[in-house]
Amino acid sequence: MGNRERGALTEPMFYVLMSFLKRDMCGIEITQFVEGRTGGRVKLGPGTLYTILARFLEEGLIEETLVEGRKRTYHLTEKGRTAYGEELERLRRCVADGEEEGQ
Repeated sequence: MGNRERGALTEPMFYVLMSFLKRDMCGIEITQFVEGRTGGRVKLGPGTLYTILARFLEEGLIEETLVEGRKRTYHLTEKGRTAYGEELERLRRCVADGEEEGQ
């Protein structure tokens, strides 16, 4: 996975990356951030969250910063910050295209 080109992020993936913009977080904090930020529209089950985290670790978008028993804390890397920015710009272009075309 780490060697292939990454496509567009899914909505949960986008919000997981967003969760790291201001601070390091562990799994439960990420889940709470995403559900709070989206007003409950995006819910992350453990399987989805840890699959996303494993992929982001493999791609070098995040890194583990602290392990306390089963609790793991993650940090956004520069590569992850760049990926977030690129996805944000892609989404802005999508919205602009949609607004230009009308409803």
